[in-house]
Amino acid sequence: MNDKLIVGIADMKMAGDGEKLITYALGSCIGICLYEPRLKLAALVHIMLPLNMETGRKNAFKYADTGIRTTLREMELKGAQRAAITAKIAGGARMFEVSGGSLGNIGKRNSESVHQILRMEKIRLVWEDVGGTIARTMEFDSATGNGTIRSYGHPEIKF
Repeated sequence: MNDKLIVGIADMKMAGDGEKLITYALGSCIGICLYEPRLKLAALVHIMLPLNMETGRKNAFKYADTGIRTTLREMELKGAQRAAITAKIAGGARMFEVSGGSLGNIGKRNSESVHQILRMEKIRLVWEDVGGTIARTMEFDSATGNGTIRSYGHPEIKF
């Protein structure tokens, strides 16, 4: 299959049957690839912020905490076994110089939140490419659980 399912900002999509997922513009945002190898079920979440403090939680995928948990529930509804799911993440860059220390560094806060939520949900993080000052494009293959990171002016990274 040549078509790729595009995951927008504050979005999530699941794929199987060899489909590929792709998300663009991972600056301070983080792309979280979740994979269940027995089912060859892949999910890609593109989160923007670390915690959902929004009244009414209109978009769970905008936030690390609700985005990861909602995706895990949806994977389990498709038969995924929580203990078999692994995670790979990218993004969390510092795209702008903002005063305020770590409070101004949303990429770092996103990364810390994703790590914490994955630990709390007992999901093993097997690979990451976070931090720095570059935006990333992340592609993920449901057939293999592998992917690619592309960034302007930098070599392609296979994961």
